[in-house]
Amino acid sequence: MIHVAKKIISFLILLFIVVISFAHACYILLLPRSDYSFEQRTINNDPNNPWNLASTYNIIYENGTVDSSPFLIQPPNENTNMFIDFKTSLFATYNFLTGDSGALSNWSYLNNPPHVILIILFSLLVVVYLMNLFIGLLNNEIQANNNRAAYFMQKAQVLAEIELFYLLPFQRRWKEWFPEVIHYYASIDDIQKVIQEIKQQHKWKLFNKAFPELGQALLKKAHNELNE
Repeated sequence: MIHVAKKIISFLILLFIVVISFAHACYILLLPRSDYSFEQRTINNDPNNPWNLASTYNIIYENGTVDSSPFLIQPPNENTNMFIDFKTSLFATYNFLTGDSGALSNWSYLNNPPHVILIILFSLLVVVYLMNLFIGLLNNEIQANNNRAAYFMQKAQVLAEIELFYLLPFQRRWKEWFPEVIHYYASIDDIQKVIQEIKQQHKWKLFNKAFPELGQALLKKAHNELNE
């Protein structure tokens, strides 16, 4: 999984930059332009003022008319306008990734077309395109990493753990379970592939130093098979 993470780290950085960009755009657009206080009601014409976004309750008379002056006002808090601070703006933008656009529900979409444009762009660019691209890249890298060599490596680790922690000493000496020599059949194509992978990772010298006879035998066998 570490190998997979290294492959997609650049994409995650790009995704993080895009999220920060949208968070900064919303922060600039929805930041209150006038002074306000959560402890005392502030009345002004700023549409981003948390007091102007707070829920209000008006009296409805028997004739159906609505009193223009609010009867009750729910005091706002830091979540009323999450774009008063860049940290909460970043968190609100992150919530968009999960489909939660509630941070913008306090504004009228009909009277604020820039909000609608930002939501549409973010949903198309990040939620639809980049997230599906991320899933595809992650799937490809996992499949590429899940090859035959990785399977045998994982199998060897499991067997080693079983031998170390789950077997008694006399069981570890059973040659039927743990022979001294294990013969493995591989085609010439597989041998060439393994040699190329080792060389590409610049580990052939280390491999040849650790297993000099095996390294020379592999090269000789591969060379002879190709010449036949």
